[in-house]
Amino acid sequence: MKILIINGANLNLLGRRQPEIYGSESFEDCLEALRSRYSEHTIDYYQSNIEGELVDAIQRSEGIYDGVVLNAGGYTHTSVVLRDAIAAVTTPVVEVHISSILAREEFRHQSMIAPVARGTIMGFGMESYRLAIEYFVK
Repeated sequence: MKILIINGANLNLLGRRQPEIYGSESFEDCLEALRSRYSEHTIDYYQSNIEGELVDAIQRSEGIYDGVVLNAGGYTHTSVVLRDAIAAVTTPVVEVHISSILAREEFRHQSMIAPVARGTIMGFGMESYRLAIEYFVK
């Protein structure tokens, strides 16, 4: 199985950015642990702070990946184009969030992505990524 993890804006700062919300683990450490745990599967990773590049990555996933794990960051709440890209491809997408977006500021409660994603996992810290991968490998 081939899985693509896509992280959006500011998630390149994980481990340093607001550790009281996002924890102190870097995404590189999380990715290494995921690849070790799921060594029989291919887990690729892409991160960008640019909305259009995230759209391009979703579109390129078609026919290459069995699933996409997407943490769109702040674009979750604003991006119609990410929503449209997910709706346009057959690759299943699971939306993930490190924190519970429902327990945060009200403007974070709405996800543009959730209605077109296979499901949403939130609030489990970096474990949210593992739970999404579990969905695909089971």
